[in-house]
Amino acid sequence: MSRSRRSKIPAPRPPPSNFGYNQRDAIQSKDCPAANTFGMKTSYPILDPHAPETHRTRGRCALGVMIKAPRAGASKTRLVPPLTHEEAARLSVAFLRDTAANMADACAEDSDGEVHAVAVYTPAGAEDEFDKLLPPTFALLAQRGDTFGARLFNAASDLLRLGYESCCLIDSDSPTLPRALLTAALAELRRPGDRLVLGPADDGGYYLIGMKRARARLFEEIAWSTADVLAQTVERAREIKLDVGLLPAWYDVDDAQTLRRLCVELFDAPNSDDDADDACDARLAPYPAPHTRAELARLLEGEARARLLAEAAAREGHVA
Repeated sequence: MSRSRRSKIPAPRPPPSNFGYNQRDAIQSKDCPAANTFGMKTSYPILDPHAPETHRTRGRCALGVMIKAPRAGASKTRLVPPLTHEEAARLSVAFLRDTAANMADACAEDSDGEVHAVAVYTPAGAEDEFDKLLPPTFALLAQRGDTFGARLFNAASDLLRLGYESCCLIDSDSPTLPRALLTAALAELRRPGDRLVLGPADDGGYYLIGMKRARARLFEEIAWSTADVLAQTVERAREIKLDVGLLPAWYDVDDAQTLRRLCVELFDAPNSDDDADDACDARLAPYPAPHTRAELARLLEGEARARLLAEAAAREGHVA
């Protein structure tokens, strides 16, 4: 996959008129009851892995996204600077809306309807902060654990304990993630036999991890937030003799450089040099991310544009 990584910040164009996720039939109570196990105020069912008999959520696969409540000072802090904490929080909301809509459509496209979307959230008690940010087909599952590795392992364990045959976990840092990559992961997990599915991120981590059994070793001795995460995870799988399926690479938006890349992807018109790449990558067409595009357009029309340009110029000067 070859895409432009120019440092210029393109001028925004108006967002498309089709601005929301596709409305799908909500999961009815027979599949995912709307009763709120913990009595918390939210329009989404909250799954309790310790009482799976209260939820008829069993299906072939759970497609989960690891999220946190979009709060200023706590969301997308690695984008500060060049963004302010308030701008980063608003962008976090847009990322979440687009990621969730993409997931909902991937689940709806599943032929047997046995792939369910779940938002694996933190902190506990913030359930109402996700209202109207997620499609109605979503359920909520609270994160558990003090470290990122522990939270990933516990999320997988809890989803499988609820009766799913397999689960995939993604982050909400890739709003343009091609839906084809989600469907490819689901197809890989549909194959017989135990396996691990990983979606490599360009920074050395992964944007997706899928499995049929939760194995603690996959999350142990991993240097999280480094360029070694993917390689170390593959090595852990080899230690326990677990087959690994690798998806095509994509990128997370977690710093100023990848934020510029996102701007180019969403706003820059393709040029002739890109046409051949686009033809080769047709199956990896980026998700259009309308909420992210609209929020970036607002940012680029304001003071954030100057800050992004200044940061890009400083980076180019440093590299030179």
